[in-house]
Amino acid sequence: MNESSPHPSQQRGSAAAATGARPGARDEAPAPALAQATGRLLAPAGLDLAGVSKALAAVHMRDVDFADLYFQHSIYESWSLEEGIVKSGAFSIDRGVGVRAVSGERQALAYSDDISAASLDDAAAAVRAIGRQGRSASTPLARRNAPPALYGIADPTASLTDAAKVALLQRIEREARARDPRVVQVMASLAGEHETVLIARSDGAVLADVRPLVRVSLTVVVEEHGRREQGSAGGGGRFDYARFDDVLLARLVAEAVGQALLNLDARAAPAGTMTVVLGPGWPGILLHEAIGHGLEGDFNRKETSAFSGRIGERVAAPGVTVVDDGTLFERRGSLSLDDEGEPTRRTVLIDDGILRGYMHDRLNARLMGMPLTGNGRRESFAHLPMPRMTNTIMLAGSHDPGEILRSVKRGLYAANFRGGQVDITSGKFVFSMAEAWLIEDGRLAAPVKGATLIGNGPDALTRVSMVGNDLALDAGVGTCGKDGQSVPVGVGQPTLRIDGITVGGTA
Repeated sequence: MNESSPHPSQQRGSAAAATGARPGARDEAPAPALAQATGRLLAPAGLDLAGVSKALAAVHMRDVDFADLYFQHSIYESWSLEEGIVKSGAFSIDRGVGVRAVSGERQALAYSDDISAASLDDAAAAVRAIGRQGRSASTPLARRNAPPALYGIADPTASLTDAAKVALLQRIEREARARDPRVVQVMASLAGEHETVLIARSDGAVLADVRPLVRVSLTVVVEEHGRREQGSAGGGGRFDYARFDDVLLARLVAEAVGQALLNLDARAAPAGTMTVVLGPGWPGILLHEAIGHGLEGDFNRKETSAFSGRIGERVAAPGVTVVDDGTLFERRGSLSLDDEGEPTRRTVLIDDGILRGYMHDRLNARLMGMPLTGNGRRESFAHLPMPRMTNTIMLAGSHDPGEILRSVKRGLYAANFRGGQVDITSGKFVFSMAEAWLIEDGRLAAPVKGATLIGNGPDALTRVSMVGNDLALDAGVGTCGKDGQSVPVGVGQPTLRIDGITVGGTA
């Protein structure tokens, strides 16, 4: 399971936002989302809630524990620019419905890109085969009050003209080349998505969510004396392209060019066991991969996680508190509703070093006898939901970041990561760094390149000796893969000191 975000970036976020507060007024009430979903997904097929209820009742002709219908309509576009020219682009519209039945530990899914009464009948007949003999009942459908929306419902792909989108990418390239004469190549991309979902469940709930999502990314290549290095940056969230104003674009350009130029001066990274200081924001990707996946309910129900059966035990150093929070306003990993129609929550996973819980979808929560956490997610109507992270964050501590740095005689400062890999069962991880510094006598002595972190997630948690007060969230570019499904996520953390981590270097 790799974090498939090649353009890491950091963005400061308030501690209040990261601890579950929902800053700002809600953009839309639940009613417009449901009206838009029924108008876009049901009305064109001549369907209404009575027809949807009939399909659910057909699934319950056999004795199943639970059933749901997941209708989805999505618009996606992407633009990629290189050497001032849009060299690739994509635009797609997808729509379909997935019908799921759950019986015990088994799930059946039938899906179709044809939303019609006939396709619903066929899908219902297919999935009810997993049920036991006999008949169960579904509750008559009724609209449920959804939680307040965390984002607007307008289509972000329509927020700029095509010409303006191209001009935005061209402006990024011009600014990057103007920033330093050593910039020899600039690659920039823009992507937008507008997703509408309608979820009907056999417990009678009918809920909808309309989800915008945008991202801008850039990579620059610099050259000096025949040596080439690169730097990357990006940002995004659940809003429209208007958020990418001149100030934000200038900041991203400065970050990417600065990282590339820094790597021109970088020396070979040292190797060995040493103290490592992780910077705030995007380095939380290590938390996501090495620890977060191991706290997802399915791995723990099957007892394949290093954290299985350890609720109530100390799994991290004192001062380490980790939450998964899907309620943060307009964040990339946030959802008003998960893909099973449950409101997302702020779930405390580790509290002051003690394991308090896991992230669940409906299936695993029921089988483990634990409360729902709003973490049931699926890539599309053609996939089964499973427990997935939203925004996974280590909360701030009490130490000033300068104090943390000054406490290290010799070590490594990891300012930014490219990505990594983790084994869920053992917790072992390997992460490569995009920007790293050698620490000598409590200060940043020199940039280094080629450094990797090698360790074990549960073990690394126990080695945290100082937690900073500078909590930051990532800039909004993360995409997480699990079992062949990809979903947008967020990460965040303050500056951390971790003692005795293995560093793989090139020196």
